[in-house]
Amino acid sequence: MIVRPPPTFLQLLYVTRGSVVPKILPQLGLTAAFAALVVLFHEHYPALVPSFAGVPFALLGIALSVFLGFRNNACYDRWWEARKQWGEMISVCRSFGRQTLVLEDGTDAAAKCRRDLLTDAILFVHALAIHLRPGRPSDPSRSEFDPRLHSDLADVANRPEAILRRASQRLALLNREGQVSDVMYQTLDRSVAQLGGVQAACERIRTTPLPFAYSLLLHRTAYLFCFLFPLGFADSLGWLTPFCSVLVAYTFFGLDALGVELENPFDNTAHAIPLSAMARTIEISLLEAMGEKNVPAVLQPSEFVLM
Repeated sequence: MIVRPPPTFLQLLYVTRGSVVPKILPQLGLTAAFAALVVLFHEHYPALVPSFAGVPFALLGIALSVFLGFRNNACYDRWWEARKQWGEMISVCRSFGRQTLVLEDGTDAAAKCRRDLLTDAILFVHALAIHLRPGRPSDPSRSEFDPRLHSDLADVANRPEAILRRASQRLALLNREGQVSDVMYQTLDRSVAQLGGVQAACERIRTTPLPFAYSLLLHRTAYLFCFLFPLGFADSLGWLTPFCSVLVAYTFFGLDALGVELENPFDNTAHAIPLSAMARTIEISLLEAMGEKNVPAVLQPSEFVLM
């Protein structure tokens, strides 16, 4: 996620970090070259490249911009839903840290039980970050919180679910042994179930993209409009046509590329949800709940990108 102060007017003209320009630069270059060829052929071979009225292209552009707006709203809703789910998980984990205080009775055994439960919660958030963003570590502060280093989690298909299952088994054992009452057991298990609900919601977002036909129609229409645009304005704009074509292409191709990034909020991109940073936030909160004094620092953006 891009985290930076608002750029100045001059910075807006050249800033590239967080911009979609590097992604759409080939399309912009191709659009400019095609528009220049259209103007050149229109001047020297008007019979081959005749002049067309620009009104139909303007109407098509309006319709396409509305369509792009609807799609980008849908993509942003997915991004915001992912952020809300992780915000919910931060809240549930902090509540879980307070709820486990009921286990404290001054004995070392009770303190160990509470620490094991909170360690499982920390392991869960790091495992979920890796599960949603394969190939990128979640940057836990200690090796004991790295789910990839736990042999009992090596062969399971879904590590976050396995960790929650282990936490539920711990709670069930405490209830059977009479260390927690039935009411308190239900409260603690409800928090574990809420974490499972967040995981299921995140998996739904990650594995269910926007309908392919919807995106395909938009891609085709955007390319069709940007490459037909010079034909409608070569006569009236002349050699300004390549410049205007690039401006139009920047808007449509840029919105399209931004929608693709927002559609996948857990990808390893600059605009993705900062899973590692939020996992570290939860880790800090639960370590403090354990009474730890030496807690890790909050993750900071690197070159304005918080991952």
